[in-house]
Amino acid sequence: MLKRIICIVVLVFSCSIFGQNMVKHTVVAGETIQAIAQKYKVTPYDIYKLNPDSQSGIKVNSVLLIPKNVGKTEVKSETKPTPKTQIAKTHEVKPKETLYSITKLYNITQAELEANNPFLKTDGLQPGQILALQKNVSVPKPVVSSIGTVVYEVQPKETKYGIATKYGMTVDELEKLNPEIVENLPIGFQLKVKKGNVTQQEVVKEVVEVKPQVTSISKVNVLDYQVKQGETMYSLTRQFGLSESALTSLNPELKEGVKEGMTLKVPANASFSKEVKNNLKDLSKSISNNKRKELVLFLPFNASKIQNDTVTSISERLKKDKFLNMTLDFYSGALMAIDSAKVLGINMDVRIIDSQETKYNTSAVNVISNGNFSNTDAVIGPFYQVNVEKVANVLASKNIPVISPLSKDDGKSYPNLYQSMPNSDAVKNAMFDYMRAKNGNIIAVIDPKKNSIKEYIQNFQSDTKIVGLTDKSGIIADSIKKHFVKDRMNYVIMASERTGTIFTITNTLQNAMKEYQVQLVILEENETLEFEEIALSRLTKLKMTYPSVIKDNDSEEALRFERAYRKKNKVVPNQYAVRGFDVTFDTMLRLAQEKPFAETLDVASEQVESKFDYDKKLSGGFTNNGIYILYYDTDLTIKQAQ
Repeated sequence: MLKRIICIVVLVFSCSIFGQNMVKHTVVAGETIQAIAQKYKVTPYDIYKLNPDSQSGIKVNSVLLIPKNVGKTEVKSETKPTPKTQIAKTHEVKPKETLYSITKLYNITQAELEANNPFLKTDGLQPGQILALQKNVSVPKPVVSSIGTVVYEVQPKETKYGIATKYGMTVDELEKLNPEIVENLPIGFQLKVKKGNVTQQEVVKEVVEVKPQVTSISKVNVLDYQVKQGETMYSLTRQFGLSESALTSLNPELKEGVKEGMTLKVPANASFSKEVKNNLKDLSKSISNNKRKELVLFLPFNASKIQNDTVTSISERLKKDKFLNMTLDFYSGALMAIDSAKVLGINMDVRIIDSQETKYNTSAVNVISNGNFSNTDAVIGPFYQVNVEKVANVLASKNIPVISPLSKDDGKSYPNLYQSMPNSDAVKNAMFDYMRAKNGNIIAVIDPKKNSIKEYIQNFQSDTKIVGLTDKSGIIADSIKKHFVKDRMNYVIMASERTGTIFTITNTLQNAMKEYQVQLVILEENETLEFEEIALSRLTKLKMTYPSVIKDNDSEEALRFERAYRKKNKVVPNQYAVRGFDVTFDTMLRLAQEKPFAETLDVASEQVESKFDYDKKLSGGFTNNGIYILYYDTDLTIKQAQ
């Protein structure tokens, strides 16, 4: 019933938007939202607004709606409109405005606007700036009232904390002004925020060299590990995702060499990494139906909560309840996996149970205690890490595999718990493994706000040359360039979301390409790069490289899945639907093998978007190290690094 309602909502929405002035765009392999936005001279937000699912990623052959003539739309101003007989001299930048929209509003070119406001090339466009629209116009600092409220529209990927910080508020103050956002923050929601408190443009920071410091052992959760025969410094660093200097800092005795039988201190979240499984195995080719298996999925439909809510209609809940939508999308993907397993002739019973969960509680434990799980061979879910750990704990005595489908948290370890989503440290480790395998010279430029990345590098990748930012003004180019070396690839990790810093780093690297081999690297998603102020050509020229737990897949199998999903659900599968398929299908294929589930982990498998390469954790349980290294190529496509 709920899925039917979703389809109706989607159809009504589709019918209403087709009446607007827009064009259709079919996505080709390697395209990004930013590239498509530049092609049609619109902003990424314009595309996200008409295609909400695109925030989760876009698929080859999916169709996007692109608005026409966005730049010609009048932008409402809170100030008095300038009389037609008078040419405006200045413009105050408002939230959500772009260089493109401003140039179209005043019928000037971007080159003219940047010439009148040189700081735009370094700092980028920021709310509250006063722009000169004509030559020789002095621009005063913005002075706005600090009382009252204004309306702000929530942008894709924004958080309550980020918006509150931007307007000089706390999250509590933001929620008091907008009680509707206490449970979730819908994209496009019109927020009330304090007037006049928009964070002003920040001064470009000076970069100074920061000497790497390894946090003391007492501050890092560690376990003891006994060195086995034949293990070397290289194999140990690969196994634990550490640099040689980081492992030696934790174990000074290694300076005398690696010896069989010695006891080392290693991070608690480290895994028994095996050799990289280059040969992915198609598990569908080795199915055995000697024994009928049972799979249980605990999914948080929270049906009783919906049934007991006599105030909110189901359609209203679907508009606001992100968690319910995520659950239904995951469920729709899981159903596709079950159908695919039937086609392959897999002999399996599947039970889907409402886990009735919140962030800290679930009914799944009671269901297990009061139900029959003696014939259960594996469990997927619940969603929240705390809850999936509770289920793993209850089922540990039966040694029933419990697969955590979505959580990236590295919580408690249980011998039967399988983390199918790689944690953030494992993702970063994969990037460093790649750079070291290429004999790269690794440099990191780290913003003060990215302290977690700084701590990670200092603790586990301490041979990295760190360039940090202080509060003094200055230029950072020389501080980066002095670390470059000839005849090796210089990988420069950019850990900053400040537009000005990004411009400076990318300019420095482009200039250095005449003398050095350089490549830009990011360790985690950077939403600043999605906006049009940062030209895509900057990133493709530097072949920006990054680690990812998913990749675009244009194989015939992946396209077949997408076609079947669209036919059944009348929409393109989003990231949660694909995740639901991938986790469920991989689990079913492993259960359908001749050997027990745990023994199938000696091979890696690949589904529509994800790779499953499980390794045993030192602290117990298993973690997925199936991670891709991707890069932006000069032909505007995203490719997998080799």
